[in-house]
Amino acid sequence: MGSNRRQFLLGSAAVIGAAATGLRPAFADQMNMRQIFWGSQERANRTYKTNDLFQQKNANDKIASEFYAWNDYWPKLATETAGGNAPDIIQMDYRYIVEYADRQAIAPLDAFVGKELDLSDFDQDQIDGGKVNGKLYGISLGANSVASIVNTAAFKEAGVPVPDNNSTYDDLKTACEAFKKANIRGGMKAFQDGSGVEPLLENWLRQKGKALYTADGKLGFNADDATAWFQLWDDLRQADLIVTPDDQALDTGPLANTMVVLGKAAVTFANSNQLVAFQALMKDPVTIVSFPRIAKGSKGGHYRKPSMFWSIAGASKMQSEAAKYLSFFIDDIDANKILGVERGIPAAKHVRDAIAPTLNKQDQIALNFVSNLGDLLGPIPPPPPSNAGEIDIDLMLKTSQQVAFGQMSPKDAGPYLVQQATDILARKG
Repeated sequence: MGSNRRQFLLGSAAVIGAAATGLRPAFADQMNMRQIFWGSQERANRTYKTNDLFQQKNANDKIASEFYAWNDYWPKLATETAGGNAPDIIQMDYRYIVEYADRQAIAPLDAFVGKELDLSDFDQDQIDGGKVNGKLYGISLGANSVASIVNTAAFKEAGVPVPDNNSTYDDLKTACEAFKKANIRGGMKAFQDGSGVEPLLENWLRQKGKALYTADGKLGFNADDATAWFQLWDDLRQADLIVTPDDQALDTGPLANTMVVLGKAAVTFANSNQLVAFQALMKDPVTIVSFPRIAKGSKGGHYRKPSMFWSIAGASKMQSEAAKYLSFFIDDIDANKILGVERGIPAAKHVRDAIAPTLNKQDQIALNFVSNLGDLLGPIPPPPPSNAGEIDIDLMLKTSQQVAFGQMSPKDAGPYLVQQATDILARKG
């Protein structure tokens, strides 16, 4: 991971200079808990303010915190976990929670519930989403759904209707053609290249009655499905209707490098809770709509999932204190007025009710989007199997890039993806 892309910052209680070298601050003995998360500077700002508030209310509990871009985060966490130096408080994702729980890298939290950890007003589906084999390993930090981030100003400038929750892949192509004809902003495209976006593939498969993974940890699609997926995007690419492979390759993980923030495209694919962070990086107004439907009236592609979790390291010596922090983060009204819905819609009803009147326009859009998915909403799938993260951040991305750069045809890429993914899932550990 290049140090120029890595974001390593500590909260107000630490020294930026020390952190920049990768060294812990000289007064680290005062920091009795360590925390790690992925996200944008906007997320970091809110998290650090919340940590300051926690420390004001709990003078004996100090937190050293660091954050990274998504692509940098998982190698960093894996390295620290393998080295026996995992942070106490770990931001965890739905796709990795099984893997980390199976390896006992994160701790079961059931013993803390009703004591340090108050879940009395928590949505049951969000509690269930953090369970692995019947035990609670993650506390949901909010409900969210996949979403298209849309630069509404660019669509108006191009004279093209802004996509909505009824837009289809055919509508996507029509918008791309209209953008190409309008030639705004030096050739801005309507859409990014979505061929390497695993959640977009999953959404497309779900609308076809299939799945990314089955309940027993196998692939839920075949080579023909994967070939059709790569062909869909290659047709758009060959017609010069989406961003070029060179431009798409600039998207290395941080939101600042996404096509919509760089001004290369008017739509990118992300999550509903990220609207806040995208807007913070852009001058143009942005909104969120669903991923495209495969046909008019197509249903069930979306689902409401825990946007992410807080988990506690299995080796942490501060598990009780960390559980108290988790409870504060999800349940304290003042904390959640700072956090808003940047990590998703709060899972505690009294928190939702308390902060709703305080939300800004983007936060209200995110809350309303997740609450009103209608017939797009389907059941949540089981957590992805162990090793699935490798398919997302490595295999899927690299295969899509090989097709984009003409090194592999869609016809060859489909069987290749399925075979490689099957081999990855078959590996143990």
